[in-house]
Amino acid sequence: MFDLIVKNANLPDGRTGIDIAVTNGTIAAVEPGITAEARETIDATGRLVSPPFCDPHFHMDATLSLGLPRMNRSGTLLEGIALWGELRPMLTREALVERALRYCDLAVTQGLLNIRTHVDTSDPRLVTVEAMLEVKERVAPYITLQTVAFPQDGYFRAPEGVKSLERALDMGVDIVGGIPHFERTMEDGRASVQALCRIAADRGLPVDMHCDETDDPLSRHVETLAAETIRHGLQGRVAGSHLTSMHSMDNYYVSKLIPLMAEARMNVIPNPLINIMLQGRHDTYPKRRGMTQVKELIAAGLNVSFGHDCVMDPWYSMGSGDMLEVGHMAIHVAQMAGLDEKAAIFRALTENSAVTMGLEGYGLSKGCKGDLVVLQARAPAEALRLKSVKLAVVKGGKVIARTPAREGALFLDGRPERVDPATGFAPEY
Repeated sequence: MFDLIVKNANLPDGRTGIDIAVTNGTIAAVEPGITAEARETIDATGRLVSPPFCDPHFHMDATLSLGLPRMNRSGTLLEGIALWGELRPMLTREALVERALRYCDLAVTQGLLNIRTHVDTSDPRLVTVEAMLEVKERVAPYITLQTVAFPQDGYFRAPEGVKSLERALDMGVDIVGGIPHFERTMEDGRASVQALCRIAADRGLPVDMHCDETDDPLSRHVETLAAETIRHGLQGRVAGSHLTSMHSMDNYYVSKLIPLMAEARMNVIPNPLINIMLQGRHDTYPKRRGMTQVKELIAAGLNVSFGHDCVMDPWYSMGSGDMLEVGHMAIHVAQMAGLDEKAAIFRALTENSAVTMGLEGYGLSKGCKGDLVVLQARAPAEALRLKSVKLAVVKGGKVIARTPAREGALFLDGRPERVDPATGFAPEY
């Protein structure tokens, strides 16, 4: 007897009519027509079943802090950073933990079971680190939470930035972060990348840097990051987040840069919602929107995944914890409307992000963890179009969240009584 069987599932790779059996927290079979008994059965009825969503770039220490100590009136990145600087001395471990746990509750209902959070290390108190390490432990039964030591005010620029980041790593933070474009000079930025990659190599840790989150095409710290990745043998363990300056770079320079990034096997994490909201603020028209060169990076074979980045914090007053919202925006801003392109975007929310995060046992194959999501959609393209309801969220073969299907009731003579937005409105995918 299995613990769980999900029957009649459509899979992201296009297979239909598939059953998935889970036992002892692990997928035991993925095939049509499983006849064995199970303690619980879910009939997917031709709906899409996906591995859980992953968010490889988030700021959980800031989430749900919107309005503290006041609203971001301009909506700009710099005012958001200033607001966070005002709020930082008021932060308490208890409040940080409470907000983060509330966000994790929301994330679970959205099928988001893997999150990488950047944790601000600029305050020498490191209350943010203490809080996020507590949250990591408390949510471990249902969310894999990775932590990045993030020197928000600059590794060299913050008064105790160097010591604080080292202390955060000593406390158990998983990944080395950075923000070279926020140092005082380009030279300081370059030096910070070199120093931080050396720390990662010495400690055997991955790297995930906010890199070139600016409209300045001469902000080229990603070049240094790629070179240092190769120098220290960190290939495949380094992520460049944002990379918005690439939106403004000339084609000749990018034609040299992308092969260097590919040689470094760099993971790339654009953040569509926040990138297009915060970039281009100094432009009139034409107006840049600031997302990196997603199509070109994918075409060059780099592993591209998308992050949510922010939800209701000083930088972004919106957000829902739904990675399909992130992908929906990516389709528009990256102009990736083809079926193959939509499939690539769905992978960027799932498989690619799992690669970025180095997750083991991820996927829908026999032997993978019994973690999955049943969506109110038939295929990835439809899930992205509708930002579909996550009907059931499964962790280790156990249902940990359910959401009723979205349906509308009609009161019109001669018309159907119920309308399911995922039925009868799109061609077969």
